[in-house]
Amino acid sequence: MSDWPIGVFTSIDAGLGVKLEVAHELGVPTIQLHAPKRSTRTPDNAERFLERLEELGIELTAVFGGFDGESYADIPTVVRTVGLVPPETRAERLQEMREISDFARLLGCNVIALHLGFVPHDTTAPLYQEVIDVTRKLCDHAELNDQAVHLETGQETADALLQFIKDVERDNLFINFDPANMILYGTGEPIEALRQVGPYVRSVHCKDAKWSDRPGETWGQEVPLGEGDVNIEAFLSTLKEIGYRGPLTIEREIPQEPERQKAEIAHAVNLLTQLREKLLNG
Repeated sequence: MSDWPIGVFTSIDAGLGVKLEVAHELGVPTIQLHAPKRSTRTPDNAERFLERLEELGIELTAVFGGFDGESYADIPTVVRTVGLVPPETRAERLQEMREISDFARLLGCNVIALHLGFVPHDTTAPLYQEVIDVTRKLCDHAELNDQAVHLETGQETADALLQFIKDVERDNLFINFDPANMILYGTGEPIEALRQVGPYVRSVHCKDAKWSDRPGETWGQEVPLGEGDVNIEAFLSTLKEIGYRGPLTIEREIPQEPERQKAEIAHAVNLLTQLREKLLNG
């Protein structure tokens, strides 16, 4: 596959991604998949899905985990409900991520990814060590399936994320870099952060956002690609600079407005196609 194939975040029956048919209609050659519900993660369904991908000429590049009970309503709610950090749901969610890893293996996919949640800033806190431990367990299970684990950026600064990866001490732990999340959560300038964490970036989301007037306290605003504060051309230039050649996966989450979502993703495909041509072949 050529450098920087364009992709889109998709789902079958769970999560916020667009349907596979929309990806096909938009002509994108790669997808990331939000893991389907537990009841549909069966060998038969995996086989059917693979046949459909082959029929449409689409390559699956990552399977994303997500969990019941997660909410992105505001930053404090994310802290309380998202990922493997909250202690009360951790064991159950780790088990689910192991199952998602096994399902991804059935799909022939060597990457699983997730929002880990808000890793404590205090590296001496007991909770920090607990999150290290659960991440190691997930990485070790993924290793059995010949998979890498990609942590999506957003909740941590680049420095904190680098420290965390170093502390986990697993060589199959990498980053899915989402520049808009750095802005939405108020955790740092995305281009600068990308340069810092560059050696660990193995997948990306192409998404845009505007800063909140109180970064880190209230959400920024997600906007169509090219209309926010990320500076998508600078983002792609920096990806080129750090040697990233993988998929450019578009994520635009407005499932309540499917027509608008599709139109904005189509716009993003066009924008990325133009920038790709300019930066790789210009």
